[in-house]
Amino acid sequence: MTTNELRRAPYAMTEAEAAALYRLLTWLSPSFPVGGFSYSSGIEWAVEAGDVSGADTLRHWLSAMLTDGAGFCDGVFLVHAHRALQLDDMRGLRDVAELAAAFVPSRERQLETTAQGRAFIEIAQAAWTCEGLAAAVAQCEAIVYPVAVGLVASAHGIPLSPTLHAFLHALTSNWISAGSRLIPLGQTDSQRVLAALEPAVAATAARALVATLDDLGSATFRADLASLRHETQYTRLFRS
Repeated sequence: MTTNELRRAPYAMTEAEAAALYRLLTWLSPSFPVGGFSYSSGIEWAVEAGDVSGADTLRHWLSAMLTDGAGFCDGVFLVHAHRALQLDDMRGLRDVAELAAAFVPSRERQLETTAQGRAFIEIAQAAWTCEGLAAAVAQCEAIVYPVAVGLVASAHGIPLSPTLHAFLHALTSNWISAGSRLIPLGQTDSQRVLAALEPAVAATAARALVATLDDLGSATFRADLASLRHETQYTRLFRS
């Protein structure tokens, strides 16, 4: 294939696709300043209690959180917020935002998701002009992190499926980052855990895309207890 033919290759991204990818990579990068590095979602208590002590136990803990806990529920909230804005359903958006804010199991998790949601909205609005986003945000009394991501992505015309997958990848990466500092875990082992969780991320995204709000539910009782007990943990590196 010649150089000119390569330049005209049909698999090249359009300008809109390139912009969408650029923004997703930026918004869900660890360097995007939403403060995710300061939260462990209860993993800090799980390490102190001995539930998580190495790469294997961290992988099992996070797999459960993804498929049967916060990962799946946050994915569903993101999906419904994204779709509500696409359909210009402001009543539906308000209901999703309200339910998502009430769904977290502890005070610290509430702080974690609302603080990150607020920061995500504010920074995205400050850096990118987007018609209609401010009006949509004004419809919601409180916006948690997954709703914020779904709302901003939808307002910018970024497709739902890659947004959801990128969000779950970022969520998992942040959990692993917390685990790597607490256990501690080396960089190579951390990446092995992330690679091993790839099927769980994909399966969770697939379920969340077709789930209704009635499908919401969690069975990760130990993780929920961890987020509650972290509030009174004597020594803490993280805010949750």
